[in-house]
Amino acid sequence: MNTAKIKIIISLAKQALKGGEHDYTSGSINRAIFLLAVPMIAEMIMESLFAVVDVFFVSKVSVNAVATVGLTESVLFIIYSIAVGFSMAVTAFVARRVGEKEFKRAGDAAFQAIFLAIVVSVILGLAGFIYAEDVLRLMGGEEALISEGAGYAQIMYAGNMSIILLFLINAIFRGAGDPSIAMRSLWIANGLNIILDPLLIFGIGFFPEMGVMGAAVATTLGRSIGVLYQLYHLLSGSSVVRITMDNIVLRVKTIVEMIKVSAGGISQFLIESASWIFLVRVISTFGSEALAGYTIAFRVIVFTLLPSWGMANAAATLVGQNLGAKQPERAATSVWRTAKYNALFLVTVSLIFFLFAQPILSFFTDEPEVKRIGISALEIICLGYIFFSYGMVISQAFNGAGDTRTPMWISLVVFWFIQIPLAYWLSIELNWQSNGVFYSIAIAHSLYAIVSILLFRKGKWKLIQV
Repeated sequence: MNTAKIKIIISLAKQALKGGEHDYTSGSINRAIFLLAVPMIAEMIMESLFAVVDVFFVSKVSVNAVATVGLTESVLFIIYSIAVGFSMAVTAFVARRVGEKEFKRAGDAAFQAIFLAIVVSVILGLAGFIYAEDVLRLMGGEEALISEGAGYAQIMYAGNMSIILLFLINAIFRGAGDPSIAMRSLWIANGLNIILDPLLIFGIGFFPEMGVMGAAVATTLGRSIGVLYQLYHLLSGSSVVRITMDNIVLRVKTIVEMIKVSAGGISQFLIESASWIFLVRVISTFGSEALAGYTIAFRVIVFTLLPSWGMANAAATLVGQNLGAKQPERAATSVWRTAKYNALFLVTVSLIFFLFAQPILSFFTDEPEVKRIGISALEIICLGYIFFSYGMVISQAFNGAGDTRTPMWISLVVFWFIQIPLAYWLSIELNWQSNGVFYSIAIAHSLYAIVSILLFRKGKWKLIQV
C-alpha cells in the first residue's frame, strides 16, 4: 500500500471519528461502509473491552462472584433483547426517514421509541429488584452464591433503564448516519465503568469495598452518565436527528407501527436469549467452575464479536437509508461487501483463539478446572466464526429493512428446535458435559447463517414498508 492510499485512509478515519453529515445513498459504497463502520466498530470495541475488564476484576473476588455475573447476565439477555429489538425498529424507522429526507418524522420516531423504552424498563426494574434472589435460585445458583451475589443482581436488574436507553438512543444516531456520537457515548459510559470497577469492588481509597456488587454499581453509574450525554446531543440539535417540542407528542399510529416492527426484533433476540438461558442452566449442572469458565470465555468471545456487530450495524444503516432513497440494489451490494470484510476479520480472530487460548484464559484465572473449560469454549465456539460473520451482517440487514420477522423465524427454528435439543443430547446423553453445549453453539450459529443467506438472496426484504 503506497503512501497516498495510507493518507486517504487516515483522512477518512478522522472524518468517521469526528462525525458530521454524510450522504450514504450515493458515491462510493466502500467509502460509505468505512465512514459508518469505523465509529461503530470503535463503539463496540469499548463495549467489548468493558466486558473483558469487568470479568477480570470480578474474577479476583471469587469463583462464585464470576458465576453470579454469568447467571445474572443470562437473564439480563432478556432485557438486552428488548433493548436490541427496540433499537432495530428505531434504526429502521430513522434510517428510512433520513433516506427520504424527512427529518421531522425521524425525530417523531425517536421520541416514541424513548417513551416506550422508559415504560418497559420501569416495569422490568421493579420486578427484577424484588425477585433477584429467586431468579438466581431458579437458574441453579447455590445458596452461597446467592448470598454473595444477590446485591449484584438487584442493582443490575433495577438499573436496566440505563442499558435500554443506551442501546436505543445509539440506534437513533446510527440510523441517522451519525455513529460518532453513539461511539463517544459508549466510550464515556464504559470508560467510567472501567475506572469505577476496581475502586468500588476492592474499596480503593475512600471508596467502600462492595465486592461483586461494586461492579453493578459501576456499570449502572457509567451507563447512566452515557445516557445523559446522548440526551444532550439529541435535544441540542448537534445530530442530523433531533427531538424538539414539536416531537414531544404521543403519536398512536407511530407507536403502533414501531411496536409491530419491534415485536419481531424483540422476539428474535428473546428466542436466542431464552435459548442461552437454557444453555447456562445445563452448564450450571456441572458446577460453579464450569459456570465461571463459560462466563470468562463468553466475555472474551464477546470482545471479538462486538466489533463485528459494529460492521453489521453499518450494514443495517446502509440498507435503511438506501431503501428510503429507492436504491435497493445499492443496499444489497453494501450488505455483501460488509459481510466479506467481517469474514476476513473473524477468520483472523479464530486463528488467534486456536493458537493462544491457554494464555488468554490464564490472564483471567489460575483455577485449573475453570481454565480448562474456558479454553475448550474458545477453541470450539470459534469453529463457527466464518459463518457467524455472514449471519450477523445479513440478520442486521433484514432488520435495517424493517423485516424483523424473517430473522425471528430463523432464530426460533435454529435455536429452539435444533440448538437446545442438541445441547442437551451432547452434554447430558452423550456425557460431553460443557463441551456439548459449546459444540451446539457453533453448529446452530453456522446453520443460522446458511439459512439467512438463502432467504436474503430471494430479495423479499426490498419490498418491506416502514
